[in-house]
Amino acid sequence: MYPGPADPDLGTFVAQVERALGDRGHEIERAVLNARSGGKRRHFRLAAETARVAKRFRPDVVYAHFLVPTGFTAAVATRAPLVVTAHGRDVRNIGAYPGIAAATRFVVRRASALIAVSDYLRRELELKIPEAKGKTHVVDCGVDLELFAPAARNGDGPVFVCVGSLTERKNVVRLAEAFERLGRGRLVFVGDGPLRKRLEGRPGVEVVGRVPHDRVAGYIAAADVLCQPSTIEPFGQALLEAMAMERSVVATRVGGPPEFVSPEAGVLVDPLDTAALADGLRRAAELPVPNKEARVAAAEHDLRRQAERIEEILETAARDRRA
Repeated sequence: MYPGPADPDLGTFVAQVERALGDRGHEIERAVLNARSGGKRRHFRLAAETARVAKRFRPDVVYAHFLVPTGFTAAVATRAPLVVTAHGRDVRNIGAYPGIAAATRFVVRRASALIAVSDYLRRELELKIPEAKGKTHVVDCGVDLELFAPAARNGDGPVFVCVGSLTERKNVVRLAEAFERLGRGRLVFVGDGPLRKRLEGRPGVEVVGRVPHDRVAGYIAAADVLCQPSTIEPFGQALLEAMAMERSVVATRVGGPPEFVSPEAGVLVDPLDTAALADGLRRAAELPVPNKEARVAAAEHDLRRQAERIEEILETAARDRRA
């Protein structure tokens, strides 16, 4: 996943890590999918591109994002040391579809090291694939503290913003229903997906659609609270970006957010309880704007520091091969 002309919001967390590693002086070649279209055939094209790039570039180490199919592609396309980051969906797919568990087990055994974006995800992976124990590091993709810098809030509130796909997992319809219970303010959805029509036309609700990653900060700056009450959230990138901008958040209790959303930075909610979600919106709107404590919590996940940690894992994999 990587941002492309038609899908500028695709895989932005991968792109920012790549840029940070490049800033640290590393030479990088990409083999990526930069569009959502193309169906399963795009994975075959990616496999061919990976093999071509690896043969020409002769990498010291291959860094793949998502265990299957991309980690599997990297595992068979080159003999170079392999490091793979699990992001969430790839772990959920284990056991849900025929052959995924076996393919993931192959990737785990082949990899020099694995990375999970949260401790929650590490536990889930090791439960499903015990071979991952002892070789899985917890490193999230970090937040660009310069792009998502503190910003003044202007205008009447409260304004709530939700950044992400408009899908069942993101729990956007229940969020809209909770907002209706609140009875005041505005709710802005930045993203697109199959549930868009169920959100459009509601009083106080605006659906913006997908935007490039560098425009997301503008929507967060115009808000009081960022909401991500997903039914399950392996990490919660948008939460971290909002916290970096000194905005309070409403986050799901299920998954990675409890690992970094402090009580001073936001409110954790049961994503399936609409009344509790409405109460979470009210409580988060009562937190200060700007929220200095949210920025402090987000700074622990500075992109530059996360890139340094990933660099250490990649260099160890490359060094072990040379040894």
